[in-house]
Amino acid sequence: MDSSLAVWMVVAISLAAANLPFLTERVFGLVPLKAGAAADGAVSPSSRTKSLPLRLLELIVLYFIVGGLARLLESSIGGVFKQGWEFYAITGCLFLVLAFPGFVFRYLRKRRP
Repeated sequence: MDSSLAVWMVVAISLAAANLPFLTERVFGLVPLKAGAAADGAVSPSSRTKSLPLRLLELIVLYFIVGGLARLLESSIGGVFKQGWEFYAITGCLFLVLAFPGFVFRYLRKRRP
């Protein structure tokens, strides 16, 4: 695989993974949340929405999954370079920046009644 293709593939996967927690109500896009029943047995729609802490936890886990995939692609191209804490701080911030469109869509966009 060409190194340029691998870099763009990691960027595209990072963009998709960073926005996934904010675009779907399923955990990791796969597992539906349990419906919480009220006292009268009715299921409220708000009981099936993910909370912000769960979305942030999912974002952190996806960051490490994408990082592992990037490391795997790097090792298939050639030698893996040793990284310091600065690398992880920068890539973590970049992952948060990539997640901004999904955050805006979920929390800052005005919903019309």
